[in-house]
Amino acid sequence: MPEFLHLISPADALEIILDALPQSWAAGIEVVSTSEAHGRVLAERVTAPHPLPPFPRSTVDGYAVQAKDTFGASGALPAYLRLIGEILMGKTPTIEVRPGEAAQVHTGGTIPDGADAVVMLEDTQLIDNSEIEVHRAAGVGQNILLEGEDVQQGDIVLEPGTILRPQEIGGVMALGMTSISVAVSPRVGILSSGDEVVPPEMDPGPAQVRDINSHTLSALIDRLGGNPILRGIVPDQHDALFEAVKQSHHEDDLIIITAGSSVSARDITGDIIQSLGKPGVLVHGISIKPGKPTILAVADDIPLIGLPGNPVSALVVGALILAPLIRRFLGVRRVLPIPQVPAKLSVNVVSQAGREDFLPVRLQKSEEGTIAEPVFGRSNLIFTLIRADGLVHIPSNATGLSAGTEVMVTLFSSEL
Repeated sequence: MPEFLHLISPADALEIILDALPQSWAAGIEVVSTSEAHGRVLAERVTAPHPLPPFPRSTVDGYAVQAKDTFGASGALPAYLRLIGEILMGKTPTIEVRPGEAAQVHTGGTIPDGADAVVMLEDTQLIDNSEIEVHRAAGVGQNILLEGEDVQQGDIVLEPGTILRPQEIGGVMALGMTSISVAVSPRVGILSSGDEVVPPEMDPGPAQVRDINSHTLSALIDRLGGNPILRGIVPDQHDALFEAVKQSHHEDDLIIITAGSSVSARDITGDIIQSLGKPGVLVHGISIKPGKPTILAVADDIPLIGLPGNPVSALVVGALILAPLIRRFLGVRRVLPIPQVPAKLSVNVVSQAGREDFLPVRLQKSEEGTIAEPVFGRSNLIFTLIRADGLVHIPSNATGLSAGTEVMVTLFSSEL
């Protein structure tokens, strides 16, 4: 296999690997407790089993009335209504409001028959236990939530592919659905290769470094909705790496191999991927910084990503490729815009035409607004990202950005 096929844009690389995946590469379905479904992807359509609200409710504390009895009412010329009782919370009303009558009702309480409006408590004056003054007119339907105003029985309220946020969890619970069908999270096997790499709990010896990539990528995959499977550290030996990748290929839905994707003589990742199945390596080299020597492949319907060993490269490119792959597996239909912050670049930044750069920046407030200060550092320095608040994308048609340029900063707290 050649060391590099040719450099292509990140967008083209992503399109190639997505197009190579079969329709069958998709999540199964499992039923989970709704209270534990936050962040999961809905697998089946949700239809309302009953209207919501299930009965007409008051939105304020006040008095249920017939609106026509309050027309023209003011502080100088109030309307007088006979108080016939109180609607107790959680109880079905046993009284009916007739012309000239009012019934006390609380926020969330049921509207009694005959009433078509609620006068706010502060717009009334209690004369005695049998009569009230109304100082402001109420229109028909005022301060009332109608039955089914939110959803009607039989309405489709959620479609498959919806990412379940807190509001979706609340809505499903309001319909009495305490369990829900969601897409099974993809198993993402993570292999870290390198003779110099040791587990974080070990004291590194001479020329050794602790494994960073397995843990940064695991955290990223978890945030993206995947199930990270840490498959350990594999030495730079063909047979050892082949056996580890082969096992992951049998058991996982997606495989990530860090290190072993550079142009060095010890590059064996591509050869191993080629031996696992067709079509094999699709991309070897992306016009991006950091992360140029990335491998994208599909072997017998299982996608594989070979990432550089440098932790900054692995995390930036991993997020760029993993997010759409995991969304595809889970069947996510609607992708929300990634939160970004506008800022002005503090200094001139040099870039290379034909390559997309992702520049770590730190955000600072000033009298001129938000300033993006570049955090310069090599791609093997993890604290380059730790010191930064987000990334600035420099497009491939730019040779750099001037100080003062308005840029959009993708925050690390969001999807990269």
